[in-house]
Amino acid sequence: METLIYKKLKKKTVKCQICNHFCVIKEGEKGICSVRENQGGKLYSLVYSKLIATSVDPIEKKPLFHLKPGSFSYSIATVGCNFKCAFCQNSNIAQMPQDHSGMIQGKNLSPESIVKKAIKTGCKSISYTYTEPTIFFELALETARLAKKEGLLNIFVTNGYMSKKVLENLSPYLDAANVDLKAFNDRFYQTYCKARLEPVKKNIKMMKDMGILVEITTLLIPGLNDDENEICAMADYIANDLGRQTPWHISRFHPSYNMKDRSATPVLSLEKAYEAGKASGLFYVYIGNVPGQSWENTYCHSCNELLVKRYGYQVENYMPEGGKCPECNAIAYGIY
Repeated sequence: METLIYKKLKKKTVKCQICNHFCVIKEGEKGICSVRENQGGKLYSLVYSKLIATSVDPIEKKPLFHLKPGSFSYSIATVGCNFKCAFCQNSNIAQMPQDHSGMIQGKNLSPESIVKKAIKTGCKSISYTYTEPTIFFELALETARLAKKEGLLNIFVTNGYMSKKVLENLSPYLDAANVDLKAFNDRFYQTYCKARLEPVKKNIKMMKDMGILVEITTLLIPGLNDDENEICAMADYIANDLGRQTPWHISRFHPSYNMKDRSATPVLSLEKAYEAGKASGLFYVYIGNVPGQSWENTYCHSCNELLVKRYGYQVENYMPEGGKCPECNAIAYGIY
């Protein structure tokens, strides 16, 4: 399928406008994501409708804790990614074209079929996830339009590096996003993700301004993005620039992909980041990938009443319709 947002330049060169890399691509070449190719002076998506993964997931797995807790989300992905994270948690999907000489695998599934499957499996939403959904923007957009007509919610699990034009096209249909804020310094982004921090910050703010429910996730990697001053700065940024109601998930790193030389995140580091989030005034701070603790529960920001109890993906929801605290009637941030 021809890419929806790009510019034709001289000598059959094109400029992709799907994400903030804004790749200039010569004829016969591909962009950084490895799934958009210049064919005769036109830019084509190589993954439209080629799904490498479909699954019915608990919404908490995204992780989204403030959108219909306990519900299920029909989750889809194609191969490819516009980031090259050394610590990629889904490298077999995200980095397949890069690591296997341009290999693109997937089963053809139309937007109509995706929506039908989501409804048939009892899901309340569709999640565009497992890799950066911006790279399969055309499929996501058409699916989201159809899903919205059927009363389904649409969710992006994203690195936040999409272009402004992509967000403007998606915003009428996008209900929520979990955005990876991978670190709070640009050097980390350049070195370990081959990207930049500032576009991510701008896009998160834009999503909030568009009325999209936003939750933030940070994978805490020992010795790389866990400096206490940096963590405090990140917490303050979330609280002050995005709003104290913005949920922040601090996730435990496990060695993977090209970063198997580091140990898993010490629980003490996660606890310190949690405390930094609370000290900044954030209402909702969570620790992920550490089962058996109470760090994934949701409490009322006003009276501290337990609203949602979680143990892994087992959820007990104590909130009445509308997200009201049963104790003090304060409204919890989210879609309930």
